[in-house]
Amino acid sequence: MYATTDTLATAPAAQGGRSRWLALYTLCAGMLMIVLDVTVVNVALPAIQDDLGFTSSSLAWVVNAYLIAFGGLLLLAGRLGDLLGRRNVFVAGLVVFTAASVLCGLAGSQEVLVIARFVQGVGGALTSAVILGMIVTLFPEPREQAKAIGMYAFVASAGGSIGLLAGGVLTQAISWHWIFFVNLPIGVLTVVLAVKLIEKDKGLGIGKGTDVPGAVLITAALMVGVFTIVKPAAELGWTAPRTLVLTAVTLVLLAGFIVREATAANPLVPLRIFRSRTLTGANLIQALSASGMFGIFFLGSLYLQRVLGYDALEIGLAFLPTTVVMGLLSVKYSEKLVMRFGPRRPLIVGLSLIVVGLALFTQAPVGGSYVVHVLPVLLLLGLGGGICFPALMGLSMSDVKPEDAGLASGLIGTMGEVGAALGLAVLATLSATRTASVADTKPALDALTDGYHLSFAIAALIVAAAVAIAVTVMRPAKQPADTVSEDEELVCEAA
Repeated sequence: MYATTDTLATAPAAQGGRSRWLALYTLCAGMLMIVLDVTVVNVALPAIQDDLGFTSSSLAWVVNAYLIAFGGLLLLAGRLGDLLGRRNVFVAGLVVFTAASVLCGLAGSQEVLVIARFVQGVGGALTSAVILGMIVTLFPEPREQAKAIGMYAFVASAGGSIGLLAGGVLTQAISWHWIFFVNLPIGVLTVVLAVKLIEKDKGLGIGKGTDVPGAVLITAALMVGVFTIVKPAAELGWTAPRTLVLTAVTLVLLAGFIVREATAANPLVPLRIFRSRTLTGANLIQALSASGMFGIFFLGSLYLQRVLGYDALEIGLAFLPTTVVMGLLSVKYSEKLVMRFGPRRPLIVGLSLIVVGLALFTQAPVGGSYVVHVLPVLLLLGLGGGICFPALMGLSMSDVKPEDAGLASGLIGTMGEVGAALGLAVLATLSATRTASVADTKPALDALTDGYHLSFAIAALIVAAAVAIAVTVMRPAKQPADTVSEDEELVCEAA
């Protein structure tokens, strides 16, 4: 069930109706800027490589430097929001991200760009980690909260496909520098609006949760883990000695973190938070669904580029139907679905539609038609995402205490980020391995397509596992009283 006034009301919830929605738009603008950055940069990578002289292997650091900082700091950033005030952390993150964006745009060397991208990741983590926690405190009433989370979920999940289009336009029309410069006016405006529209919350105070050893352990574990996924695992394989060593280091750091949190007087991440089946299940589903969806957007883009011959702008336009459908459902209908059926049923239905779409993608051939072989897949992904992601975001925060809202927000973001990185690495590796294994017996495009088909099938299985968790682990959510029949109430009481 969604958060209630008793469990999550804090000072920001006292804001007037209109100002709360303006505050929500401000939070979504900040999130959109962060989400756009990932795919905008991916589209511009060839231009960056030509201009700054990156090798194929070193070019990956333009993306990896951001992902390591972002994924490594999300959980810590969320807890800092609880301790220092979520608005303070949100604004600080925007300032860091915007300043680093300008530095990226001005970069004239590989080293400057990679360092600036790392700093961008720090700012992105600070900004995005606290947003969901701020939304549930701004909108404690279930119906409004469902609508607000629907808008947030649309921005968080569909913003990447908007970035493909924006990156193609900016890179081809002006230069790659402007994919970063465009963040300056957006960032400055968002900071001004955040200070004006979002009430300042005090936070618990740094003394209530200071856990420096825990912070060092979890940040190091996440950074090493993300680095292992995006670098040695993706390039050398999962059984390479370097990958195994770094995986072992990650596990040791995580074990040390768990021991620390179980014994610390003021733990950074109170382990009691994981007693909630709803929160734990939602985070597992987030990791699995992100693994399947993010990897498919990346590999689907490669299919359009390498097999069907699309350029960057055409790829961005090709993914627009997903954005449109997801946006329409998330913003206009997700709240109605959640209020009518509860969040669990839309979650299961939406994830199932994604599974069908991914399975359908395994039939896309060499020389396939966009209308016949690609568009139906993208429509199903948009339909499924628009139905399930708002429900998932609501469930992830439904059992959270006010003092843990920032932590829970950072946790769901961390699971999505790590899941996306892991999914991309696994699917890309499997795809490349399959292509290499049939390269001697099939034409080049057929071999490529075989590899993509395998990754699409594995992605479908991954999201199917998320469906299984939604069915077996997530507790059925009660429907609002005005939508539950007498027979249904009796059944609930009997249960």
